[in-house]
Amino acid sequence: MESDLERIPFNRPHLVGTELKFIGEAASLGRLAGDGDFTKRCSRLLAEKTQSAAALLTHSCTAALEMAAVLLDIRPGDEIIMPSYTFVSTANAFVLRGATPVFVDIRPDTLNLDEERIEGAISARTKAIVPVHYAGVSCEMDRIMSVAVKHGVHVVEDAAQGIFSSYKGKPLGSIGQFGALSFHETKNVICGEGGALLVNEQSFIQRAEIIREKGTNRSRFFRGEIDKYTWVDIGSSYLPGELVSAFLYAQLLAGEGITHERMQLWLRYHEAFKLLEFNGCLRRPYVPDICVHNAHMYYVLLKSVDARDRFISFMSTRGIHCVFHYVPLHSSEYGSRYGRIAGPMSNTDDCADRLVRLPLWVGLESMQGRVIDSVLEFFA
Repeated sequence: MESDLERIPFNRPHLVGTELKFIGEAASLGRLAGDGDFTKRCSRLLAEKTQSAAALLTHSCTAALEMAAVLLDIRPGDEIIMPSYTFVSTANAFVLRGATPVFVDIRPDTLNLDEERIEGAISARTKAIVPVHYAGVSCEMDRIMSVAVKHGVHVVEDAAQGIFSSYKGKPLGSIGQFGALSFHETKNVICGEGGALLVNEQSFIQRAEIIREKGTNRSRFFRGEIDKYTWVDIGSSYLPGELVSAFLYAQLLAGEGITHERMQLWLRYHEAFKLLEFNGCLRRPYVPDICVHNAHMYYVLLKSVDARDRFISFMSTRGIHCVFHYVPLHSSEYGSRYGRIAGPMSNTDDCADRLVRLPLWVGLESMQGRVIDSVLEFFA
């Protein structure tokens, strides 16, 4: 059957139509390295929309997380509390500084870090809590921030999937000391590869600029605050180029419209599978009332790993590419050797075995009915 149908990919990058115009404008300005006009436009727009003290564009969300680790002075022997059900960058950013990831189980409803298990994982070596807002649905941030304040540790929000999502009206990434965003081509707002570090306390901004500029005070020089710049701290080259920033600027301007279009697709899936959930065939995503999400993904939880694998295979025969993720970090080769778990990981292991993601991208509208019909056919 697959050969007779146009294949529906899991993801297809969406262009808003003004990317090439802004890239041409950036090229005509004659400055293609980082922190030019378009980088600054993106930073201002992001700071405004996220309500953060500063938004520093980076070449990836991984880079933003690495900057947060440097800003928190993470050293060998320190511990970082985080979920195991996340992408490897969440851990790697801190492991590169010598820290040990301490894995805590997720909630079975939102698949986010279980806020009630964090305190039991804290030790004298804990330096930070890194909640991951899975699928653009917020973690329970009031409880997480309360635990962090009580124990004197910082919070770094991994909001890679969370642009334009919020918790009790607060944009994701703006609640902890730091937030990290992703603009990878699989995200809602894209530039191929890109990210941003949101800095939410004024005291960190100047050093964040230095670390991002290879350990120099170059940013202050360009603002005319000093007459020359020099090496003043550790750092690396975390800036995106201007062409990437110009592409991203087009996407950010259209970001709310993109979110709206994705939400229509998400809601159509959600309504279509209501009866399947009622009949116990699958479980749909759960979004708490206090959260506004961005329709980053639509996933379903099947009954078992065998059912999940059969489902993915069946959808492939219908020309539809579905995927699962993640292999939990605590069960990975590296994570099992160098991380540690705090308590049982039963929800993580269970959900990782049963979750499958459906295609969701702007432009899917005319083909979404085929995806829905194929899901219903599988369970029929």
